[in-house]
Amino acid sequence: MTNPKLLLFLALGVVTVVFAAAWARSLMAAKASGNGAAAPTAGQTGIGFVTDFFDTLGIGCFAPTTALYRFFKMVPDEKIPGTLNVGFTLGTVAQAFIYITIVEVDFTTLLLLIVASMAGAWLGAGVVSNWPKRHIQIGMGLALLVAAILFIRTNMNPAAGSGTELALTGTKLVIGVVGNFALGALMTLGIGLYGPALIMISLLGMDPRAAFPIMMGSCAFLMPVASLRFLKAQAYDAKAAIGLAIGGVPAVLLAAFIVKSMDLVAVRWLVVVVVLIAAIGLLRSGLMKQRA
Repeated sequence: MTNPKLLLFLALGVVTVVFAAAWARSLMAAKASGNGAAAPTAGQTGIGFVTDFFDTLGIGCFAPTTALYRFFKMVPDEKIPGTLNVGFTLGTVAQAFIYITIVEVDFTTLLLLIVASMAGAWLGAGVVSNWPKRHIQIGMGLALLVAAILFIRTNMNPAAGSGTELALTGTKLVIGVVGNFALGALMTLGIGLYGPALIMISLLGMDPRAAFPIMMGSCAFLMPVASLRFLKAQAYDAKAAIGLAIGGVPAVLLAAFIVKSMDLVAVRWLVVVVVLIAAIGLLRSGLMKQRA
């Protein structure tokens, strides 16, 4: 009998190839129109390496990358959501292959939550890619505030509500599917799925380790889906996205196979400070434009 994980990996491979082809077409179209992306800077590539390294260990990369882009003024606010989704896709696919292989979790639960997140991302990206800059600033600002709260909660009580189950059934499965649909939609705003998914899965009674294949598998499928809409609308910064991809994939392999685990509490507190500063800046810019 065919291993269901093998079928999932084949599907992920197809989705990744479709994404890569669409990205290549987008870059060629931009080059033909005279707007081709130059090689990414060392800073853009370095951000991809650092944030994807900690992403592989469960920190998440969207919130800290947004904060760094804002601090160094690397990417226009309205292009940050698309840049994150496009640029981190390949690194996240690598994470999914690794963690789905090495961490046990019920396949039905894994599959349903992945499909739900993809549907949410498709809906969310279609909305966000056409939003005006002010709406994106306010949306990302609120998303970053939520991310900061989640980081604080994890640091204060990381084991709260966690269980030992490797599967969801009945009402809990329905809650998980609906929750992952919402998280997939919110991810297109830059909130990131890892922190909220880890908390949701723990509160539903699952082993927190089971969250890794679920959240990384979800992102590996939903990010290419969301990215197709951002690519079509050219709602991303190609140069910065390339930097995330070049820096991110080696970082994923380093974190997963060499470092594997480390004390991340101090890192989370640093992320909280950085993310809160970025959130306040985004909300201030968006609300000032609204008043004007």
